[in-house]
Amino acid sequence: MASYREFSVFDLLKLANVNLDPFTETYSLGYYLHYLTTWPEYMRVIEAPVLTAFSSKIKSTLGGRLMGYMIAKSEGRGESWHGHVTALSVAPEHRRIGLAGRLMRGMEDTSDRKNCYFSDLFVRASNELGHSVYTKMGYIVYRRVLNYYSGKDDEEDAFDMRKALLADTEKRSVIPLTRPVTADELEFS
Repeated sequence: MASYREFSVFDLLKLANVNLDPFTETYSLGYYLHYLTTWPEYMRVIEAPVLTAFSSKIKSTLGGRLMGYMIAKSEGRGESWHGHVTALSVAPEHRRIGLAGRLMRGMEDTSDRKNCYFSDLFVRASNELGHSVYTKMGYIVYRRVLNYYSGKDDEEDAFDMRKALLADTEKRSVIPLTRPVTADELEFS
């Protein structure tokens, strides 16, 4: 059975198999460390079980590889106080078995304990699978962010997806905006 546990600094050495896909944003070591020291309650990994195989000549240990991880934080003030998913990634060979949902539920529970009004995340507009997964988890497209993902060879819009949490009893945080915004107009990044 997979192990759902807190993110450790040593997990930074095991991210490669999870980050190898075009929709996963990979950050610098310092960025991950900043999250780990500032918001450790939001940092989680799912790790494969360790299996030991014996043969007459070789003893090898298989498993212990990361299956997925999440980095998140809480930010804002008043009714804008929210949990924000910065990165959620599941290794390609472990997708479609509910791991992303487990990581998201953990983040939402942490955000509820911190009395956040909503949780949010950004997903590439072209990432139909990601959009579908988050929609099934109860997230709505709150707004479109023009050219959110922009770099030397890349320019793409993002969907800012939100889900109201327990503190938002009137669900005001998830009333969608009627127009797209630019990255400069975002309250938090």
